[in-house]
Amino acid sequence: MTTLLVLVVLVLVAIAIWQMTKMFEFAQLKANTSEIANDNDNKYNGYLLFAFLIFIYGITIFSFWKYSKVLLPEAASEHGGEYDYLMLVSFIIIFFVQTITQALLHYFGYKYRGEKGKKALFYADNDRLEFIWTIIPVIVLAGLILWGLYTWTNIMDVNDEDDPLIVELYAQQFNWTARYGGEDNVLGAANVRMIDIDKANVLGLDESDSYASDDIIVKELHLPVGRKVNFKMRSQDVLHSAYMPHFRAQMNCVPGMTTEFSFTPITTTAQMRQNPDVVEKVKRTNALRAEWAAEGRPNSDPWEFDYVLICNKICGKSHYNMQMKIIVETEEEYNEWIKSQKTFAETVMVADVQEPDFNPVGAETAELSYKAQD
Repeated sequence: MTTLLVLVVLVLVAIAIWQMTKMFEFAQLKANTSEIANDNDNKYNGYLLFAFLIFIYGITIFSFWKYSKVLLPEAASEHGGEYDYLMLVSFIIIFFVQTITQALLHYFGYKYRGEKGKKALFYADNDRLEFIWTIIPVIVLAGLILWGLYTWTNIMDVNDEDDPLIVELYAQQFNWTARYGGEDNVLGAANVRMIDIDKANVLGLDESDSYASDDIIVKELHLPVGRKVNFKMRSQDVLHSAYMPHFRAQMNCVPGMTTEFSFTPITTTAQMRQNPDVVEKVKRTNALRAEWAAEGRPNSDPWEFDYVLICNKICGKSHYNMQMKIIVETEEEYNEWIKSQKTFAETVMVADVQEPDFNPVGAETAELSYKAQD
């Protein structure tokens, strides 16, 4: 990055010197002040076109070489492979067309530059050429659009086939809360008007709804590998976006309505930690954090990869920190974990003389955040 900045500065200095030279020429009494380009001007502009062509190709190659390592690893969801393949094909077509058209554009700009005595040749119209350069993009774009619609329809087919796990994701400035349907796998009714902080009913569950009693509210999302998950998403305050990048999943959380998304995780957290791309990323990150630790800087503890749920909408000043850890595990590990969690009836629907309880990680932070908004 330092080398790139030095090169940019040198280029800018060269441009500044060149402009100062032109100003000096204009200041001379005998300088040619004509604003009409001559053959010499056209020749130099042609060379500059070639130089710019080399620059854009160079910066493209540099970007692929330098930043490909920060791309996401292979998808951890069943639909993610098809999603990634569609994007790959789209980018290949885009880069192929861009490479050819830019080369032709800059070459023709040089070859057919203005020269004294040369007259431009042009066609008033040519039906065959117009048909060719119109029908090819139409066919390619129509193919991509139809393929994209087919893929989108498959991804957005949220249904109850294959006995999906039902999970609610509740968005609030600036944290996430998850709710499981419990033993009956059915979420109880909820409404923001029923939120009761004193009783730790932070999601506004309806205590009179029998389906709500066995719901489980947590601050860390656990998913069983190989099982379909139907997510129901709500927002308490502003527009959020539930983004799970490693699963190629994203859906807006809209106040006043419930949105849905569904996917099947296919790679456990432990398996993804062994992925070569992830191993290399963890190695690079921890090398940087070791340097920070030596300098006494914060956030310098060693990092271990985890799936994560983040907000992909700029929802306020702490938007960047709105995230939840996701753990994908075997069915047996998931069942053991879910059995250890307390239900809504055990944490909220208790006698008034008892202190309300709440499930695990980050619960105190969530409650303080709710109180701060009152």
